[in-house]
Amino acid sequence: MTKGIARKLATVGYLADDALATVTFLALQMQRPLLLEGEPGTGKTALAEAIAETLDLPLIRLQCYEGIDATQALYDWDFPRQILHLRALEAAGGTKGEQSVEEAEKSLYDARFLLARPVLQALQQSPAVLLVDEVDRADDEFEAFLLEVLSTYQVSIPELGTVRASTPPIVVLTSNRTRELHDALKRRCLYHWIDHPGLEREVEILRSRAPEVSEQLRRQVVGLVQALRDRDDLQKPPGVAETLDWARALQYLGTAEVDLAAASATLGALVKYREDADRVRHALDQMLRP
Repeated sequence: MTKGIARKLATVGYLADDALATVTFLALQMQRPLLLEGEPGTGKTALAEAIAETLDLPLIRLQCYEGIDATQALYDWDFPRQILHLRALEAAGGTKGEQSVEEAEKSLYDARFLLARPVLQALQQSPAVLLVDEVDRADDEFEAFLLEVLSTYQVSIPELGTVRASTPPIVVLTSNRTRELHDALKRRCLYHWIDHPGLEREVEILRSRAPEVSEQLRRQVVGLVQALRDRDDLQKPPGVAETLDWARALQYLGTAEVDLAAASATLGALVKYREDADRVRHALDQMLRP
């Protein structure tokens, strides 16, 4: 069964190893959130996108950031439309009298004025895939909010009542592990650490995602990137996404075989820090010497 999941993901260009395919299968069968941790660029977000595409479900993404709170994740009210509605009632003479004022106030919190944010959208539209991206960038309070929602798959809106998902959404949380997540949230999820792929698997990924790149260039690029990842002096070692970008950049320049000139001209696709660029340029100079 897990091989079936791997094959389905492969049809949309995502190559999962046996361990990742297994935990994905279990998350789907057990209706448990899937927590993916790993270095940036290892395919955590891409897995959620692949699951949504494979199952033909909407992908709803919540991008976490420092300071995010439940309002940004759950819902808000469309204040400008509420004001226009109130003015329209006043112009029509519909807010005269205590009863009319009370009715007008209630009408301001009608569902038509509700702005559904990603978590509420996922509950309303389920079945859907909810991607909670980079949850490690949020704070403890937001984690507690997520834990509550993921435990019941429902939220309470005081003015409208409780919204329950008819079918629990497929939830994928990603973390770059800039900080440790709380055990309570981890216990609610199935967990998997995604590491950088080995040489052959990364070659397969390039073959699938960038078929326009020649086999010779593909293997040379992957070999160089794998060697760069083994270094311990880079601020951000290149991930699979950077491997793909670098291979495509070299292909666009008509490069049949990587040389120092072509590598230097395309480093912006591979590394994102000036210090890393200097170190990588020096390393490639050593690796590409005949």
